[in-house]
Amino acid sequence: MSATTGRGFLRDNGLTLAFGAGFLLTLVGQAIAGHAELNSVLKAQSLHPLSFVDYLFTSDFMVDVTENWQSEFLQFSLYIMGTVWLVQRGSPESKSLDKVGTESDEEQLVATYARFDSPRWAAAGGWRRAVYSRSLGLVMSLIFVLSWLAQSVTGTIAFNEEQLRQLQDPVGWPVYVTSAEFWNRTLQNWQSELLAVTAMVILSVYLRQRGSPESKPVGAAHAATGVEG
Repeated sequence: MSATTGRGFLRDNGLTLAFGAGFLLTLVGQAIAGHAELNSVLKAQSLHPLSFVDYLFTSDFMVDVTENWQSEFLQFSLYIMGTVWLVQRGSPESKSLDKVGTESDEEQLVATYARFDSPRWAAAGGWRRAVYSRSLGLVMSLIFVLSWLAQSVTGTIAFNEEQLRQLQDPVGWPVYVTSAEFWNRTLQNWQSELLAVTAMVILSVYLRQRGSPESKPVGAAHAATGVEG
């Protein structure tokens, strides 16, 4: 691959690469900090510390990771599907006020309106077009459900490990997922994600960020809806 081709790849995929790299760096940082914190707790309880590799396979690490993931994918699942029917006057995060709903085949470039470069399933009929037309929301929702299940399972294991350290009886998965401990952790994350979306939707009505597709053009009217800069 030539240097020019390489630069073109980096430019064309800069958003994914930058945020993907940021994700990996913060995940490593979380693992390092979490490892140090857990060993501090184990030391205080006169227990043997864990190696870094062993820590990566503990329920303590996995529950913290999956807890964050499920709340993020919940946010995007709700936002993707909610913006089909809900609008906000003046926000670039909203569709135009006259486009509430799934829109027409012509607007969505499906069926007979599909172009030569449209995905194949956009021109297909039956279940294939129905599934592909909702594939983003479906996949995001599936990842949320799987992350939630992973959080609940690893959370149960982590909770029971703490119970055993305190010489108390462990609990089963159904008991843990209906406990205040589980829902306190879960709802803390959900409310913060929903607050962030709410703030983004309403603040973008009145505030601007020049050059960002998440903002309206600087000179656009506050009432302009569904317009990106």
